[in-house]
Amino acid sequence: MSLYDTLNREQKQAVMTTEGPLLILAGAGSGKTRALTHRIAYLIGEMGVHPWNILAITFTNKAAGEMRERVDSLVGFGADQVWVSTFHSACMRILRRYIDRIGFGNDFTVYDTDDQKTVIKGICKSRNIDTKVYRERSFLNAISSAKDKLIGVREYELDAAGDYGKAVYAGVYREYQEILQKSNALDFDDIIVKTVELFKSCPEVLASYQERFRYIMVDEYQDTNLAQFELIRLLADKYRNLCVVGDDDQSIYRFRGANIRNILDFEQYFPETAVIKLEQNYRSTQSILDAANAVIGNNTGRKEKVLWTDRGAGNKIRLRQFDTAYEEAEFIADDIGERVKREGEKYSDSAVLYRTNAQARLLEERMILEGIPYNVVGGTNFYSRMEVKDILAYLKTVDNGRDEVALRRIINVPRRGIGAATMEKLEDYAQMLDISLYDAMTRADDIMGLGKAGAKIRPFVQLIESLRQRKGERTVAELIREIVDRIGYSGYLQDYDDNDSEDRIENVDELISKAVVYQETHEEPTLTEFLAEVALVADIDSVDENDDRVLLMTLHSAKGLEFPNVYLAGMEDGLFPGYLTITSDDREDMEEERRLAYVGMTRAMKNLTLTCAKMRMIRGETQYNAVSRFVREIPAQLLDGNAPERRRQDGFLPNREAVFDFRPKAIVRPRVTPKAEKPYIAQEIGSLNRMAGISKGMQTQAPQTLEYAAGDRVTHVKYGEGTVLLVEREPRDYKVTVNFDRAGQKIMYAAFAKLKRV
Repeated sequence: MSLYDTLNREQKQAVMTTEGPLLILAGAGSGKTRALTHRIAYLIGEMGVHPWNILAITFTNKAAGEMRERVDSLVGFGADQVWVSTFHSACMRILRRYIDRIGFGNDFTVYDTDDQKTVIKGICKSRNIDTKVYRERSFLNAISSAKDKLIGVREYELDAAGDYGKAVYAGVYREYQEILQKSNALDFDDIIVKTVELFKSCPEVLASYQERFRYIMVDEYQDTNLAQFELIRLLADKYRNLCVVGDDDQSIYRFRGANIRNILDFEQYFPETAVIKLEQNYRSTQSILDAANAVIGNNTGRKEKVLWTDRGAGNKIRLRQFDTAYEEAEFIADDIGERVKREGEKYSDSAVLYRTNAQARLLEERMILEGIPYNVVGGTNFYSRMEVKDILAYLKTVDNGRDEVALRRIINVPRRGIGAATMEKLEDYAQMLDISLYDAMTRADDIMGLGKAGAKIRPFVQLIESLRQRKGERTVAELIREIVDRIGYSGYLQDYDDNDSEDRIENVDELISKAVVYQETHEEPTLTEFLAEVALVADIDSVDENDDRVLLMTLHSAKGLEFPNVYLAGMEDGLFPGYLTITSDDREDMEEERRLAYVGMTRAMKNLTLTCAKMRMIRGETQYNAVSRFVREIPAQLLDGNAPERRRQDGFLPNREAVFDFRPKAIVRPRVTPKAEKPYIAQEIGSLNRMAGISKGMQTQAPQTLEYAAGDRVTHVKYGEGTVLLVEREPRDYKVTVNFDRAGQKIMYAAFAKLKRV
């Protein structure tokens, strides 16, 4: 049997259409990765294309890794010569070789979000910018948006002429880029932008890569921005063998710069394009697909496609409405627990998806009370932890002394007594000679007025220089160990935070483990490439598929994943879609929200549950919302539960009592007239809130004061002992972040957690 006989008709057509532009419209769960990998195998095995002439690009490390594994298993010998990469990783490889042609050193570093914020804070301070008027985050967003659209500093300044507000942003943009250039650093957007700049500035470099990549495939094409489109257009311009795979119905990253027009207008850019639709779904039941098709069919800016499956109708979509968000969270936790206890399912078979991160709080509380293990996707990234960033900053300084953000981070880690006045003198000297801050440190003896401070700087410079000399002789793991030993970092952590030092040291050990794995899995490992790799890690890439926990995540984070059981929580107008979307005049805002609903629904394989609440506290205020219009777009015959009336706007189901019929302990409330509704609900809020917390005898009254603080050791009835990382006072309670010895980091509320100081 042929390798390609396992493909359906449309997949086979996509595999065997090899010449010229090809647009594969791949619906959710339609086997697009299978089609892509078989296409690579077909090019090599049947068409005689050299593996090194093929480039396959996707967005996440996780997706690239899966594609890499499949290509290796299909192709065998020579598969390693196919470039299977993310956009950023591919561009990093190109820039490491040629970026010196556009004014950067090939040993450049990559600034993460924290590094970018540090730069912006410094600029705002030096320019006396009122950050209450101009928020630091808004500068980063504006700069990122400009780069996504390939708008450079000069063009931005011209556009801002005559507008004081825009001129402030233009000035910050210019200084931000100047600092990055001086530090020999790029941000994430620059990785793409500078590659485009390189290709346009150096035709011979572009020509070499056009010749190298004669066949180009791009996955998740609907998520590309203008800069990524231009990058691909330049590479494909010679041979035009460009295959893009995507689904306009799953374009949900406009806020990150994704441009849905890239896929909708693909045939305009490449008139000779062949178009193939993959509509057979291999993930979900027909009921789920019919519901998703009905919702997305209300969008006008899309390419027509209808998902279908041969897996049968399956269960109807469950719709459950509750009086409060507390009851909603209680139901979800109970329902997952019942699936595990009675049906033998795993916790990891279920995922709870929501529109905003704030919705996670109640869900977490209920999971804790019910003893259900869970993970929140999008928590603190391993590489964002203080101790990990310290060691990475040392490595960056060893690798690239021009990285001032890294240098400033570690100059007093551990404490060396190098004060602000000394740093100002070093900065002035560096600026006067137009050299880096580190180079100024190497000349500390020549700087007038430093005095005894020069003696404090000298040992630091000697440390960095000696590490640089060993860089080529030692592995990254050995370098980390040497840094930790020579600066006495373990002792520094104990002095810094004695209660948490053991956990922090374990994180440093984990970084060493990462370095060892990197060494073993790369043919030519270097410190520069290691730093580049850890800089490109995404939250979803860190999800452990073997970890038996319920995943809680936003709908945006769920894209690309699938689960037997999916709960979409908070399906209410005003929350999903949000109030600003509902009141916006921009049709595209609502269509993107609808695409987000479509993505969430199509994550479900067997069971899809939609939940909503009649009342929900948002930003400290109780709001009464209608059932989401996206729910009202689902045909009534597909729903198990009360189908909401199409024209009702008060948010209440026609029969109040029926919504409780599905619950083992039905709560039947008296029917009330519309006039009595609000007083009745107001009266109920206190009792319902108490019900949400008093479960299993737990009292929910928030304490006036706490017997513990950040750094203290505490114990929890379920999770045992742990260390308090953070205590935040909120209007109704204290939010406490604890790193438990066995269960890891948890965020909980004091009234529910009942933590005791050890």
